[in-house]
Amino acid sequence: MRYIENFQEGEQIVAHYLCKKRETLKTKSGKNYLSLILADRTGECVARVWTLNNDIQSFEAGDFIKIEATVDVYNDQLQLNVRKIRKSGQGEFLPADYIPTVDGDIGEIYKSICGLIESVENKHLQALLQDTLINNTEVKEAFLSHSAARNMHHSYMGGLAEHSLNVAQICDFLAPRYKFVNRDLLVTAALLHDIGKIYELSPFPENDYTDQGKLIGHITMGANFASEQMGQIAGFPKDLQNLLVHCLLSHHGTLEYGSPIVPKTIEAFILSNADTLDAHTKQFEEHLAKAPANSPWAGFMRSGFNRDIRKSTP
Repeated sequence: MRYIENFQEGEQIVAHYLCKKRETLKTKSGKNYLSLILADRTGECVARVWTLNNDIQSFEAGDFIKIEATVDVYNDQLQLNVRKIRKSGQGEFLPADYIPTVDGDIGEIYKSICGLIESVENKHLQALLQDTLINNTEVKEAFLSHSAARNMHHSYMGGLAEHSLNVAQICDFLAPRYKFVNRDLLVTAALLHDIGKIYELSPFPENDYTDQGKLIGHITMGANFASEQMGQIAGFPKDLQNLLVHCLLSHHGTLEYGSPIVPKTIEAFILSNADTLDAHTKQFEEHLAKAPANSPWAGFMRSGFNRDIRKSTP
């Protein structure tokens, strides 16, 4: 298996990959070509099929395919110039090669999540967390197996749980350091802030946006889900419900980043900043992990950063 993260310019590739996206486009001269996104557990790569002939056999998005291609560079990004394609046969590939997974032990991550749930003293909020992440087997399994994003950060199996735990731990650290913070509300909101991702993104190996995800989005779906869960808990205070839903709706911080409302409570403000901190720091970490070993510089990072990144350790 030749992993995408190890591609080098000019390299000849003969290997199996998951076709995540397939489009038929036209060149300026009107000639049809295929634009693909291929994936394995290390990442994704754009691929182009410029010549459509008998060497390009029938396949669809979602298929595993075997390709012959050359690694080229376009706009400072590696991409594949594909000459041959056929569907992969049973036994020709290992599914684990196409499912990126969290580095840590997902069992330990879940154990830490359960520890935070147990630490929540408000009986209504603890009941909400238990009903959602412990007693609801379907939601629990999806929460532990989904990614936190399609490709921006924590985009691997277990990434949603890892990101949610990180954000909750940051919030738990900050809560006692400022006045007027409702720690139980903040930790609960942190653990549930991205719960809508289990509906916004499809399971692996696809890990792509669902129709519901494209039309509604995880912020609204998460807030609706939490509201429904709270409505099933006897005596759940309406004011507390409103405060939690507000945290979920505003956790992207600004309208331009997708939140329908900006943070108006100290808990919502801390949550939005903790979410951004973990997501952006993870992007730094992933960029540094792919840096060349022989240079103190890790190269240019796009994805909204648009800057050269330097290593601080050898």
